[in-house]
Amino acid sequence: MEIEVKFRVNFDEIKKKIEALGAHFSHFEEQEDVYFKVPRPKLLRVRAIHNLTEYYITYKEIRDERNEEFYEIEFKIENFQKAVEMFRGLGYEVEAVIKKKRWVYKLNDVTFELNRVEKAGDFLDIEVIAEDPEEAKRKIWEVAKKLGLKEEDVEPRLYIELINE
Repeated sequence: MEIEVKFRVNFDEIKKKIEALGAHFSHFEEQEDVYFKVPRPKLLRVRAIHNLTEYYITYKEIRDERNEEFYEIEFKIENFQKAVEMFRGLGYEVEAVIKKKRWVYKLNDVTFELNRVEKAGDFLDIEVIAEDPEEAKRKIWEVAKKLGLKEEDVEPRLYIELINE
């Protein structure tokens, strides 16, 4: 299960803190996500990582009220535009298009995704993949506190909700 907590952050400050913590830079992504209207708590998207020429279809199911616990199925595809066209052809309406720049850092089993999201701002997703959600959240908060992040920095809304406000 994917467990992640999203924080609203100051990009430059948090980047320095992540690096000072000893996390190593993994890679950079320019993402474009097309989300389709499906009943919550489900999410359906087609993702392009343009700079890496990678494309994915992702189904997520939110497992908690704070949008931190997700069941996820994701797989690579060859053609972003054709996938979007296929879902539209099947009658799915586009709910939102989210464009972001993402800097990915790793520290042991913790992933830091520093995101600059068009029309929404700067965010840090701290993510742990684990069977036990409580253990994963404990790890996330242990690292978050070292970065100086607090409960009031948490952004519980999904990017789609932020973009569509």
